[in-house]
Amino acid sequence: MTLLIYDDIFLRHDTGHGHPENARRLENTVSHLRQSNQWKQFRIEKPRAASIEEVELIHPQAYIETVKKFADTGGGWLDADTVVSAASYDAALHAAGAPLTAIDLIMTGEEENAFCLIRPPGHHATPSRGMGFCLFNNAAIAAQYLRSKYRLERVLVVDWDVHHGNGTQDAFYQDPAVFYCSLHRYPFYPGSGRKEETGQGKGKGYTLNIPLSADTQSKKYLELFANAMDTCTASFLPEFILISAGFDTYEKDPIGGLNLTTEDFGTLTEIVMKAADKYCHGRIVSCLEGGYHLSALPLCIESHLKALLRR
Repeated sequence: MTLLIYDDIFLRHDTGHGHPENARRLENTVSHLRQSNQWKQFRIEKPRAASIEEVELIHPQAYIETVKKFADTGGGWLDADTVVSAASYDAALHAAGAPLTAIDLIMTGEEENAFCLIRPPGHHATPSRGMGFCLFNNAAIAAQYLRSKYRLERVLVVDWDVHHGNGTQDAFYQDPAVFYCSLHRYPFYPGSGRKEETGQGKGKGYTLNIPLSADTQSKKYLELFANAMDTCTASFLPEFILISAGFDTYEKDPIGGLNLTTEDFGTLTEIVMKAADKYCHGRIVSCLEGGYHLSALPLCIESHLKALLRR
């Protein structure tokens, strides 16, 4: 059975009126999954909060304290895009803890894969800075947790958000134990993700960026994604796969868009699952990143989840 990690605490991260990364993203998704009877097909678990020590696997204490102080004093803007409200620090700790909750259940053999329906998202958060709607880098913390607690030596992070995950890349750019693979629109926010960015030092060759023009069509995207998965898994032999699942590659997303249909996210998931079955016993944890079309996001996520359920 597929794990679905969710808690209403994520709705309390208040980004204010008109912000695209808002609680309705999750409210609409939960409502749709319940009305379509999908909800009952998952093992629903509430996340634990990540400990400060676990967040420190990626972020220095000074930055963590900055986020906490913003929340404790009523909130504010970390940058032009990124909001902290009074409840955001607690929500962010639980968002970071969601994949850790899933990992523990998967690594003990209870379940095979999981989707974390969480916010705030994470892949733009660098070790020392929140940006792009992101406070703590949930997928990066999960990758380091797999290494520190379970002693895994090869973790693959696959990122299909329309925006390049600069924070995840920064965290592991010199690290050969975490392979970061991203397909994204370019040139586009945040400005990183050129194909020449392949890692540094011991991490050289462990970053794969596939920048795509805005007119890239679905068929081409899926072909490039399948080839990328073949390339990085065959050489890297991952022991666990994490997905930064951004659904702003959907064709009508208001702040992204790369011409994918709702059904394409099922196909992307099947490609990852084929690799996971071959190399790492099917072990996948997927974390919600972007996706801002409020009526289509639930359908994109539903397609992703149906594939994880193998249905």
